Amino acid sequence: MDEERIVSWMRRTGGVARTTALHDAGASRYRIQTAIETGTLRRVRRGWVALPDADAELVAAARHGVVIACVSAARRRGLWVLAEDRPHVAAPPHAGRAPTGRATVHWHEPAVPRHPDALVDPIENVLVTVARCQPVEPALVIWESALRRQLTSREVLGRLDLPPAARQLWAQAAPFSDSGLETILPLRLRWLGVPLQQQVWLLGRPVDLLIGERLVVQIDGGHHVGRQRAADIEHDARLMLHGYHVIRVTYAQVVDDWPQVHGLIATAVAQGLHRAR
Repeated sequence: MDEERIVSWMRRTGGVARTTALHDAGASRYRIQTAIETGTLRRVRRGWVALPDADAELVAAARHGVVIACVSAARRRGLWVLAEDRPHVAAPPHAGRAPTGRATVHWHEPAVPRHPDALVDPIENVLVTVARCQPVEPALVIWESALRRQLTSREVLGRLDLPPAARQLWAQAAPFSDSGLETILPLRLRWLGVPLQQQVWLLGRPVDLLIGERLVVQIDGGHHVGRQRAADIEHDARLMLHGYHVIRVTYAQVVDDWPQVHGLIATAVAQGLHRAR
């Protein structure tokens, strides 16, 4: 394997790799050493090399002997993460190299064994760690986002030896939320004691949340502009002509002004607008 093939293999595997894996792929130790000396590769630490432009997070994980985990791994996978205060990593129990001063380190045993080459935790481990680390609301947002994207399934998760916090989330999580806000809304409104249904098809289109039989709550994200906005307005009008009541709120309102949103919905329920007449 020449240097060009070494670079190609490294790019396919994320730009950071163990030298043993590179050797197993066909690169001789001489070629690996030559690539390091010419700057084609850089040594991260003993047994690990990286391309010069490799992902900085992966390089840092390899340097410290950890894997990217919890909310940091969820973000990398494109899941809904409401907040990430600092990097989150996982390390074997009693590991001595983890950067405890610069990151949140999770030391517990993984639910799914980690491959020695892995620098990002498997999704099942990510969800278990999130359950241990985060409050229920942001944790459930990540769980439902993962289920919605079919990165794992309730069946697989249910067969794992889950800790109590993860088992609680497993019991609640469903793959129906198109966004984190659609997870938050029913979670915050459970106390109303009325039926809450997500992604119900009404008059040819899904609605974000149906409360009772007639109260519809729609959440506008950044894509609700132009043709999308016109279609939303037209659908709202048809819903109201068929006896539904529609409350439309924005991302900013749900995240930054929840008391106002809560007040609108609670007042509508108090008036019985969720009931069929």
